Amino acid sequence: MTPEVAIEVFRSALYLIILLVAAIVVPGLLVGLVVAIFQAATSINEQTLSFLPRLLVTLTAMMFLANWIFSTLIGFTTELYLSIPELIG
Repeated sequence: MTPEVAIEVFRSALYLIILLVAAIVVPGLLVGLVVAIFQAATSINEQTLSFLPRLLVTLTAMMFLANWIFSTLIGFTTELYLSIPELIG
């Protein structure tokens, strides 16, 4: 395996990780931003008011995106296994 091939495999794996993590984290960030704006407008400084909605949205995103996440991971792993002869030879 040449260094270029190893770098390409690492690059595609890193891209996949960033894509999957962003799909889970971005909804929580958006809800956190909305709650922070609401807290700033009303001068409410309750910590649970910002934590609980983000937690619920993150868990909901994980629940609804689980099928897509696992199918994407399985597809990447299958593609990696099928490309082993090309990577070695």
